[in-house]
Amino acid sequence: MAQGHGHGRCRCCGADGGERGAAWGLHLRIDRGRLQCLNERREGSGARVFRAWEERGDREQFVESDEDAELLFNVPFTGSVKLKAVIVMGEDDGSHPSELRLFKNIPQMSFDDAAREPEQTFSLNPDPMGELEYPTKIARFSNVHDLSMYFPKNFGAETTKIFYIGLKGEWTEAHRHKVTICNYEASPNPADHQLQQVTPQSHCIS
Repeated sequence: MAQGHGHGRCRCCGADGGERGAAWGLHLRIDRGRLQCLNERREGSGARVFRAWEERGDREQFVESDEDAELLFNVPFTGSVKLKAVIVMGEDDGSHPSELRLFKNIPQMSFDDAAREPEQTFSLNPDPMGELEYPTKIARFSNVHDLSMYFPKNFGAETTKIFYIGLKGEWTEAHRHKVTICNYEASPNPADHQLQQVTPQSHCIS
């Protein structure tokens, strides 16, 4: 078993295919229009690795890094996510990523931002079949709107290649509540009206 720098272990699949596929459905909750992959060789290829678990074996769909071995994914969700585990599937050679650092709620994170302390770090094992899952520290990932996945290095190749990334967890719809200010006085006070103009009328509640 691989240790994740003391942050978790990888484990193999124990459920049947249908049951497991349903559990790895967070790819359906990604805001695809805002998803980013930094240092991808082909534009748009990074988004394609987030797909159904049953389709992970499609070797035509992959992302490869461009100038070096680093890859950084910024994954925004359409609601609030409790992230429970990840799968990282690559080639059975030196291009497979060897480390994953997870960050949360840093929209449009850059490589410079990756120098900060991650929420969790995993040492990855080569997984050409997409069978190893890495459990997260759920308490740290219970209210995730933006997930950043930083792969700083691989097993020795010049570039990194990833075929599939699986995200397991729970999704909750984000609600937007309006704050309504009601005046019951017979003769409204102009000062009150002036105050209302600078009072936020809505808040995004996670």
